[in-house]
Amino acid sequence: MKKLSLLGIIFILAFVYLTFFTGESATGSSSSSSRKERLRVATTTSLYDTGLWDYLEPIFEKKFNVELDVIYAGTGIALEYGKRGDVDALAIHDRVREDEFIKQGYGINRRCFACNYFIIVGPKIDPAGIKDISPVAAFKKLIQEGEKNPDKVKFISRGDDSGTHAREKKIWEKAGYEYDTVQKSGPWYIEAGKGMGPTLLMANEIGAYTLVDTGTFLAYKGNLRLIPLVRKGKELLNVYAVMAVNPEKYPHVNIKMANNLINFLISDEGQKLIGEFGVERYGTQLFIPCGRGKCKKVGCPTWKECAKPVR
Repeated sequence: MKKLSLLGIIFILAFVYLTFFTGESATGSSSSSSRKERLRVATTTSLYDTGLWDYLEPIFEKKFNVELDVIYAGTGIALEYGKRGDVDALAIHDRVREDEFIKQGYGINRRCFACNYFIIVGPKIDPAGIKDISPVAAFKKLIQEGEKNPDKVKFISRGDDSGTHAREKKIWEKAGYEYDTVQKSGPWYIEAGKGMGPTLLMANEIGAYTLVDTGTFLAYKGNLRLIPLVRKGKELLNVYAVMAVNPEKYPHVNIKMANNLINFLISDEGQKLIGEFGVERYGTQLFIPCGRGKCKKVGCPTWKECAKPVR
């Protein structure tokens, strides 16, 4: 066996050092350079049930060389993740709680990026007689008819502290009812405690009414017997916003990548993707692009701020 020269020994030691201590191979390539950053986003179930995140995720990941971990939950749970610093960004749809989240110092850089509308759907025979009336008038009739005829008139609530559930509560309030009263009003009112898709399927199974966003309804329409009964009313506007978790509160958050996500969603590219999503399959938009100040058209009070990309 030939003895190794001093130069050979040095080469072997250098190879071992580069491979096992720096992550580089003898050819000089680095495994660390291929490691991807991670971005954790908590988002509402309606964005999951429609498939929007599945559509946007690979495009964003490729563009920014990042692994996107999307956690699907109701808005209330998503906000709790943000308050604990468990995620880097949130994409939700409850303006009141979003503003409170920011005011408390948990969130920054809120931007609108999409919107659609809520609708009240129900069986075609419409036993409560709510077709084409206002959302507030519809809720009044639902509780009145539900209490009288609980076998024929039923309403399935998300009951999960989501953005949709919060909007339902707001409509009940405008209709003159305390939510506690509605919950105890009889067997006609059922809280599913589930996401939008499962709640919609549950309502379909028993022929009940429910409040749903248009995007999720269109995505599930082929499997439903329920039809839209109430479509119009200012109470039905549904705006989605994205924001970063405040790094001053939680220094470990990936604020750079969170801001990349915000700017991607409100960019011309992101807005075009959102606007095109679902059109080929369903024949209509599931979400209306609402970034870069376009939310002014739907009454966003901070549209000027939404018009600015994050710096």
